[in-house]
Amino acid sequence: MIKFGTNPIAWANDDDQSIGADIPTARILDEAGRLIGFDGIENGHRWPQDDPEALRSLLAQYGLVFISGWYSTELLTRSVEEEIAAVQGHLAKLKHNGCKVCIVCECSNTVHGQPLTPVNDRPVLNAAEMAGFGAKMEAFAAYLAGEGVTLAYHHHMGSVVESPADIDAFMAATGPATHLLFDAGHCAFGGGDPALVLARHIKRVAHFHAKNIRPEITAKVRAENLSFLQGVRAGAFTVPGDQEGAVDFAPLLRILRQNGYDGWIVIEAEQDPHERNPLLYQTLGLHTLKRIAKEVGFDLVPSPHPETVGA
Repeated sequence: MIKFGTNPIAWANDDDQSIGADIPTARILDEAGRLIGFDGIENGHRWPQDDPEALRSLLAQYGLVFISGWYSTELLTRSVEEEIAAVQGHLAKLKHNGCKVCIVCECSNTVHGQPLTPVNDRPVLNAAEMAGFGAKMEAFAAYLAGEGVTLAYHHHMGSVVESPADIDAFMAATGPATHLLFDAGHCAFGGGDPALVLARHIKRVAHFHAKNIRPEITAKVRAENLSFLQGVRAGAFTVPGDQEGAVDFAPLLRILRQNGYDGWIVIEAEQDPHERNPLLYQTLGLHTLKRIAKEVGFDLVPSPHPETVGA
């Protein structure tokens, strides 16, 4: 059964915490849970990070559950054993909150969080390096699987797994314990056709980010050697249903439905909240996804929350 979630970066950014810094935490949760009606929300720097029960309790006040959250691996620079030791606090948070997936991205050398480094200058692994990286990631994923949590790898702009070729190589270099977080926006920004890439790897997709892109802005980021964060501020990303967006979500949700996808569909679309109101955009995104999900045959459980702003 699918559930619909969001990510707080629509309100308050994690990579550049000055974006949305003035928006109160209570407003984020109230809008996401009570006003819009999401089932859950991913991690953000505003939530309690070291007290899993405090996190659960906070979100529950707004009718939300904790979906999962980003975890930065550094397997290119440290051992699997060191990674296992490093993940313990995050893993405890996931397990306490009943999370099914651990969202992972290799960040030992990523450039997506650097404010001025062009996203075009991202690190690239050769075939031998990818094979070694994949072997370590698979060992880490196998450990998480033993703890009852599935590793969902987030291909991401500015990182070693960005392009469709990177995704293919990474999936080939890993084994059955390593799954994919498929992100429609990052796939399109990275030069891929989201429907083709999703169809190729659907059997190992464990999490889905419904991110959209504004193609004229992503093209500008590439052409002018802008950083990932400069692209975010310029409006590179948006939600499903935005007429400025380039991603068609109908074929993507159809692929999920036809392959028995059972998990979260999360709107993870960072924008400047003062340029694009999160309440309005996230509402548009959720309504769009629910409409498409119904059209392609998903069984939708009525949300206990109102689905219209002000309802």
